[in-house]
Parts: sequence; C-alpha cells; structure tokens
Amino acid sequence: MQQVIELERVAKRYDGSGRPALGPLTLDVAKGESLAVTGPSGSGKSTLLNLVAGLDKPTEGAVTVAGRRIDRLSEHALAKFRREHIGMAFQFFNLLDDLTVTDNIQLPARLTGASRRDAAARAGQLMEMLGIQKHARAYPGRLSGGERQRVAVARALVNRPALLLADEPTGALDTASGQDVRDLLLELNRAGQTIVLVTHDLALARECATRTIHLVDGHVALDTPVQAVR
Repeated sequence: MQQVIELERVAKRYDGSGRPALGPLTLDVAKGESLAVTGPSGSGKSTLLNLVAGLDKPTEGAVTVAGRRIDRLSEHALAKFRREHIGMAFQFFNLLDDLTVTDNIQLPARLTGASRRDAAARAGQLMEMLGIQKHARAYPGRLSGGERQRVAVARALVNRPALLLADEPTGALDTASGQDVRDLLLELNRAGQTIVLVTHDLALARECATRTIHLVDGHVALDTPVQAVR
C-alpha cells in the first residue's frame, strides 16, 4: 500500500540534550487513511504535526511525505513543497479578513502559479462541493465558525494536496458547527483524501478517523484502527 507519511526513528529535542519532545518514533500513514492524533497537552501532538508539515525539522530520523524526504529540504524548497502537496486547516481558521471567500480559497493556487481563471474554477468547484458557494463574495468576518472552517478546508484543498492536516479543527466551534466539520472531514476521507487530525475532540476522532494514535510523553501509547462501519 502506498504510504503518504513515513517517519523513521524520528525524534525532536528542543534543548539539544534533554528528553525528546517527540520520539524516537516510527510511523506510517497510508494513502486514504484518516489518522487522528490524540493525547494530553505536552504529549507531542503539535510537534508531530509540525514535523510532518515541514514547519520544523527533526533532531534525528527521516521524515518522508508524498514520496519526498522533506527533512533534507531547504526552507525555500519546503515552502514550495507545502504549497503543492500539503493542505492545512487550523483551529482559528487563519483566513484573511480583507479578502473575500473566493479570494481566500484561490490564494494558494495563485501562489503556485495557477492562472486566475484556473484558480477561480477550482475555487468554484470546492465552494459547490462544500456548500459555501452562496458566500463566494462575502468576507470571513460575516460567516459563522462552521462556515469559516469550510472556507479554510476549501483553501487547504485548492491545490489537490496529497495530505490534509487539520489542527484542532473543531476546537473553536460550538457543538452544531463542530458536527458540521466532522461530517465534512468524514465525507472528504470517504472520497479518498488522506487526513491527519490533531485533536482533543474524541467525537471527532471516533467519527472521522480510520485509525487513532494516542501520544504520551512523545511516544505512541496506543495505535487503534477504527472497527465501526463508517
């Protein structure tokens, strides 16, 4: 089975000598999996996400994403790789309030060199797929939390990434909006999108993941496939 993420004996130390914030850790995520990463604060969840996203580099070990050894890339090459292969959705959306919904979604495509026409067409396709086309000309500040998270997910998907990373995607949402986002992520994974979710939301992990790992002190304490029919 094709692996989208391969971590081989990866460790991250921030003080250069003490106990690692993460690892050593070996972990594979296959194409089409939806992996939920859970654990208490300080367990290494954010460190793991940052290493997979290429936002940080390991102290030791190898990080391979979409067939590319990203821990060896320069900062410039990493930025280009992220734009082309990794989509990211965050707890607080990180949308640009002075851009419309359409322009927010198009932005990563434009940064990779897509024409305005092609970027607009892809944005329109995603807005229709995610049920937000009526907000195309609206500004993010006028949307609900659930709607803003859908815009953020659309932006993350605009370049058809091999991997979608979601960092506490329901953390800033009320119950109804959180369920809306859970339904969206489940639908995306059923369509074949590989997803890694970092979350404290056990309902999100239970409903959206095909597999859950639980981190404790930087190590995988549990690695559990989801048995229920999704």
